[in-house]
Amino acid sequence: MNDIIKNGGSIRLSELNLPQDLKRLSLSQCQQLCGEIRNTLIDTVSATGGHLASNLGVVELTMSIHRNFNSPNDKIVWDVGHQAYVHKLLTGRADRFSTIRQEDGISGFPKPSESEHDIVIAGHSSTSISTACGIAEAMQLQGKDNYAVAVIGDGAMTGGMVYEAMNNCCHDTDSNLIVILNDNNMSISKSVGALEKYLTELRNSQEYLDTKRKVERNLNKIPVVGTKAAKGMKYVKDAIKSTILPRNLFEDMGFIYLGPINGHSLNDLEQAMRMAKSYHRPVFVHVKTVKGKGYLPAEKNPGEYHGISKFNVESGNPEISSGDSYSTVFGRELLRLAESDERICAITAAMKYGTGLQYFGKKLPQRFFDVGIAEQHAVTFGGGLAAMGQIPVFAVYSTFLQRAYDQLIHDIAIGGLHLVLGIDRAGIVGEDGETHQGLFDVPMLTSIPHTVIYSPSCYDELKICLKKAVYNEKHLAAVRYPRGGEDLTYKYDGNYSDYKFISNGNDTLIISYGRVFNEAYKAVENYKLPCDILKLTRIFPVAEEIIGEISEYKQIVFFEEAISQGSISEKFGSMLMESGFGGKYARVAVKGFVRQAAVKSALDKLGLNNEKMAQFIKDGGGINGTS
Repeated sequence: MNDIIKNGGSIRLSELNLPQDLKRLSLSQCQQLCGEIRNTLIDTVSATGGHLASNLGVVELTMSIHRNFNSPNDKIVWDVGHQAYVHKLLTGRADRFSTIRQEDGISGFPKPSESEHDIVIAGHSSTSISTACGIAEAMQLQGKDNYAVAVIGDGAMTGGMVYEAMNNCCHDTDSNLIVILNDNNMSISKSVGALEKYLTELRNSQEYLDTKRKVERNLNKIPVVGTKAAKGMKYVKDAIKSTILPRNLFEDMGFIYLGPINGHSLNDLEQAMRMAKSYHRPVFVHVKTVKGKGYLPAEKNPGEYHGISKFNVESGNPEISSGDSYSTVFGRELLRLAESDERICAITAAMKYGTGLQYFGKKLPQRFFDVGIAEQHAVTFGGGLAAMGQIPVFAVYSTFLQRAYDQLIHDIAIGGLHLVLGIDRAGIVGEDGETHQGLFDVPMLTSIPHTVIYSPSCYDELKICLKKAVYNEKHLAAVRYPRGGEDLTYKYDGNYSDYKFISNGNDTLIISYGRVFNEAYKAVENYKLPCDILKLTRIFPVAEEIIGEISEYKQIVFFEEAISQGSISEKFGSMLMESGFGGKYARVAVKGFVRQAAVKSALDKLGLNNEKMAQFIKDGGGINGTS
């Protein structure tokens, strides 16, 4: 092996001790490995689904990072983390890569429990610079001369936390902090706003860096004598440079700016990395890449291949979906309502396609607002619309709504403003794992006064709930629905009610809502359980009359696809206890974080599919205590 490396021969990932051996390879050998990595990414993601386009775009960049830094002593922080597949391949996980995002396999995001090369778990956007800043400061406190490297995309740069971090992290000019901007002109939806325009200007000004380097080289040739003279000359040089050369945002915030760099040229990247390391102060490296690089379907449609299901490698076609989903039904119904009501506006945080708002954006672009990856701004912006009499509807994944809790309280609820939340991916989402499960929106929203939450269990009910949230409510209103499509056994009759009893005069009552109500109904029907069912649609606030109506049951079991603490089932338990309920009460809800697995498998392990529900009831339903 040493001879092959030394002689520059052909080489494969499986033959290397990674990432250490990368430093011993020639650039041509590294380029060959980049081809192997791209083939591995395409073959694996086509079989498992996952984030493809972003990872194809950072192959050379990741290779260069690991050739020029010494992980795990140098710490690499991947913003969001979905573009860390190449990092995993280059840090000893190639033999397990086929298990990515699969149950009991490796995660689709960085995970410290998985490898010493992953310093923190990541899954949400715009956090890497803050984390790397903290790591760099800790290194200084501990007397270490290692580097903290944050890799962030241009989409994530729209998040306000990025600028909070950059404003803070350059106060220490001796910090070994390096920020690498992976600029591919794309987020999940196309990058938007003033920052996108600003980066476009920088992308088109390669001569800026060349000119800057030439001026700096010439100025540095000016001789100085003595410490005071040197210090004075530095001020003169800085003044001359600032007069001759334009400054950019990153330099104004205290960074040394390098770029734009061709992110697919290993030679250019090598020079940039070495230069960045040499400064020993905060450096911002602007790298231009092509999202989907090396796979033509992904290059042509990078948004479609950002997060993709299994697909055919030759054609690029994904597995055929079953048609509608809760997201598309929501999006089309919102458009239908808005076509006859000019007050209705739609807001997304860079998730137009994921939340089904592409229909609205195409038909009513003047009332469609993509604010970028900025959920906090989205909520407060919606508050501004509401204050002027508009009806803003913010469609957002449950996991990302968590980022705007303060704004929901201070900028919406306290002022009594009417904002509608379309909470997509509520409940278990599957293979993206802990960081993306939609389990916390219920306890989060129920802590906010005057909030109303609907949780439909089918498409027809979703449409009615959306209309009620838009027109019947006056404050913060939410409609939550799961990823994917409806799976019905219970036939909705079209007659809406906040709650509905399916009663056969039994002593045991099952309570549920949303997707898992359908599982509860299947459990009763398929396993002939002697149970009545209470179906909730408006799940919060809890209708107090329900407590009186269910107080005669001897046993009550609540099944809920949400985190247990602060859940609706917990509230029911408290209200039953306060009412003097003399029967037995049990509940099955989620405890702790849920790792990656297919949705069906996760629900099975959580006891929230019909088979496990039936077994729970037959075994006594945990009636002697709360599950």
